[in-house]
Amino acid sequence: MNVSSIFDPVCTRCPRLAEHLQSVRHDYPAYHAAPVAPFGPMDARLLIVGLAPGMHGANATGRPFTGDYAGILLYQTLHDFGFATQPLATSQDDGLALVDCRITNAVKCLPPQNKPTPLEIRSCNDYLAAEIAAVSPQVILALGRIAHDAVLRALGRPAAAHRFAHGAEHDLGGERVLVDSYHCSRYNTQTRRLTPEMFEALFREIRARLS
Repeated sequence: MNVSSIFDPVCTRCPRLAEHLQSVRHDYPAYHAAPVAPFGPMDARLLIVGLAPGMHGANATGRPFTGDYAGILLYQTLHDFGFATQPLATSQDDGLALVDCRITNAVKCLPPQNKPTPLEIRSCNDYLAAEIAAVSPQVILALGRIAHDAVLRALGRPAAAHRFAHGAEHDLGGERVLVDSYHCSRYNTQTRRLTPEMFEALFREIRARLS
């Protein structure tokens, strides 16, 4: 598998996103402000799919869910269930490693207001499709509806047959399953739409599947 089919560090196929990143690089010269690469081993049995890099998180650090509020619950839970070597993710050189787990995003570049357009999601989807094919995970965890829909598109699955719902599990064939979760965003966790207990329950099921 050609690595460039999974991720292109200089991708500019979405003009709006490329222009936005150029502006961010001007305002925050120390930020990564470029497409954010997936993180974790290529032979991971668990693939976690998020929405897109956060402005002061992955967009700043260059690693998914690292350095922002959304990563607090995610990495703590990954550590609790043996998928991460430490519970905190602050920078690319913080020593954290993932175990049997890989994290990627439906959209690899920071979108304005954290809202990619449908066209931008579609434009980035072939990277996700290539990554799923290369990694061949047993469990795919989608963080939010956009990630859920992106996974289905990448696999050529009809969205109507796989409705998003927190805690839902979707048989993808070949002993592969898609698990849905609300996104671990600041809004969802602070409003308790997603609680640590809810997130832990999902990971308990995922760990049982992979044991």
